[in-house]
Amino acid sequence: MDRPTRCPSGGLLLDVRDEGPSHGAPVLLLHGFPQDRTCWDRVTPVLHDAGLRTLAPDQRGYSPGARPTGRGAYRLELLVEDAVAVLDAAGLERAHVVGHDWGGIVAWALAAHRPERAASLTVASVPHPRALARSLARSGQGLRSAYVGAFQLPRVPEALLRPRLGELLHRSGLPAAEAARYAARMEEPGALTGALNWYRALPLSRLRTGPVDVPTTYAWGNRDLALGRRAAELTAGHVRGPYRFVELDAGHWLPETRPGLLARLVAERAGDPGGTAGRG
Repeated sequence: MDRPTRCPSGGLLLDVRDEGPSHGAPVLLLHGFPQDRTCWDRVTPVLHDAGLRTLAPDQRGYSPGARPTGRGAYRLELLVEDAVAVLDAAGLERAHVVGHDWGGIVAWALAAHRPERAASLTVASVPHPRALARSLARSGQGLRSAYVGAFQLPRVPEALLRPRLGELLHRSGLPAAEAARYAARMEEPGALTGALNWYRALPLSRLRTGPVDVPTTYAWGNRDLALGRRAAELTAGHVRGPYRFVELDAGHWLPETRPGLLARLVAERAGDPGGTAGRG
């Protein structure tokens, strides 16, 4: 079957990069905000060398052919449907699912609600959503997450972010080249609003992510400015399958700053989906 470069989903077209050994075990790579599929550029060569095939879409709001108007078009259940549509377009029953940042939230939800499509799960940075919610009242996570409330405003976040997005990303620990590239991508018509609509759709989403049964690895950087230790440690209570928690001496942007290590964690989980090493 030909590898798709554009994937239909609900009347939209997602751009997809499908690379690596054609018969390798597939890995679905889901980027976060305000990244795009290029965030995996230093991760995928290591995965390919390990014999894995990678599928990295520009998700809803990021692909030029998938920027619907209105925040309701960015509900979590639709983002999960997009991820499943990428697998369907490639003729794949399931894949090892990997997500960073917002892509991690989609990955958690996919593994919880469509476990038959996830051979395993590897999430970078973002804890299980219920662990994150539990941490808000008993840690400093509420302050760390205050920007989510600010993003609910119409138009104002776009006006404030657009002229200084690259600088803010770099100050948060993202390398300068990637910060400039992502900021330039957000200058495309509708791109920044589409990306922010992921946050604005949170109150409208009907999908509530439950416990995860698939084998899972969760990697968290202990210098992450947005996501604190309490939620990271609580995540174990929301995974019922084989689980591994890896604390890194790193910040938030793991695909860009720790690509080799992250790739190794993905390859290890894909090579041992049953988690014979157990929880730890």
